[in-house]
Amino acid sequence: MPGLVPGIHDLRATSKTWMVGSSPAMTIWLHASHSKALDAGHGYSAMLATAGPPCERSPALTPELHQKLTAWRRHLHAHPELSLQEKETSAFVQEKLTELGIPFEAEIGGHGVVATLTRGSAQGRVGLRADMDALPITEDTGLPYASTSPGVMHACGHDGHTASLLGAAALLAADTSWSGTVDFIFQPAEEGFGGSRAMVADGLFERFPMDRVFGFHNWPGLQAGTVAVHDGVVMASGGRVSITIEGHAGHAGMPHLTRDPVMAAGHLIVALQSIVSRGVDPLDTAVLSLCTLEGGTARNQIAGRVTIGGTLRYHREAVKDILLARIGEICAGIATSFGVKVTPEIVMGVGVTINAPAEAGLARLAAEKVQTPVRRDLAPSMAGEDFAFYLQKRPGAFVWIGNGELRDGAELHGPRYDFNDAILPVASGWMAEVAKTALASN
Repeated sequence: MPGLVPGIHDLRATSKTWMVGSSPAMTIWLHASHSKALDAGHGYSAMLATAGPPCERSPALTPELHQKLTAWRRHLHAHPELSLQEKETSAFVQEKLTELGIPFEAEIGGHGVVATLTRGSAQGRVGLRADMDALPITEDTGLPYASTSPGVMHACGHDGHTASLLGAAALLAADTSWSGTVDFIFQPAEEGFGGSRAMVADGLFERFPMDRVFGFHNWPGLQAGTVAVHDGVVMASGGRVSITIEGHAGHAGMPHLTRDPVMAAGHLIVALQSIVSRGVDPLDTAVLSLCTLEGGTARNQIAGRVTIGGTLRYHREAVKDILLARIGEICAGIATSFGVKVTPEIVMGVGVTINAPAEAGLARLAAEKVQTPVRRDLAPSMAGEDFAFYLQKRPGAFVWIGNGELRDGAELHGPRYDFNDAILPVASGWMAEVAKTALASN
């Protein structure tokens, strides 16, 4: 293929092809370098085949830009960095912004980067955000561009979000049809480490006084390229749960001389699972997942200490109050029953991600302008998203963009997950268009 990015030939020679999404009028095949449809020279049109009636569109990604973004995304995938450690990722973003000729400021709220484009005389200002951090997960994809950092993986698609925002910046830099200011927010530490809060604390909205802010998350299981826009709640709020049980260690053959924290932990785990099933209104939504259990070093010793770790999620503050109260009560009861000390510690995270009505409408209109299918019927997720903190400060909207067929182990935070490069044109195009649409509405 003419104009192929260096390295793509090697990937194509060793890769496989598999279906990631289909509809009665469209089937999308994702190749290990990019979509099979793109190989035929019509990748973007294939993504839009079922989009509905035509309307005014922004310039679409060229095949050359799509290939470049794919190469950038795969570089980021191969070199993931954990939250608060995104130094090289930030440097990569700065390098690409420099190549695009877009000015930026770095080291905002840690390794954050904000680039800015201003065109014309309009006073409106819009923010577009992508997250950059990876997860402490061991990759099991077998891809040629798999993680080169043991135990660290882009298992949530932040590599794709970052590449998509760079693509939106490239599109807007080349587009003369808009007027106003767009800020491109490359955020660190989304995965539970308060990256959005840190950027706001570092003066994000004072230094870059945007009126509105928009973002997206890729969504496995949703047809590739489809944009899902929620009216109201999009994603849950939550907190990190840590429970320490302290007993009295001793010989496993003389348990009567001990206070067994392992047995207490077993009963505590079962009891805590009754909170959602028996303490929360069935018409409400809540999750309490206990995911780690640590304790003991020898098979013939009853441990002296056990720790339990997990997460809680909810969509309403009233439900949070129920969860916190019942966790405390049950921990106190287990402590009394087993003669141990039980100490729960809950660190609350970001709030509920809630779309503002006007901005949700702009998000839908932007999706229509890039001629991609729009869904409005999906239920909110119990996953959390620290974009919520931006939405507490400015009106905005957060959408999902379909990543294609959900394969076993390839869900978000799964070891075989991979961002679908075939959706880069939709993701970049939507972000550029929602900025233009919002500026035009001022």
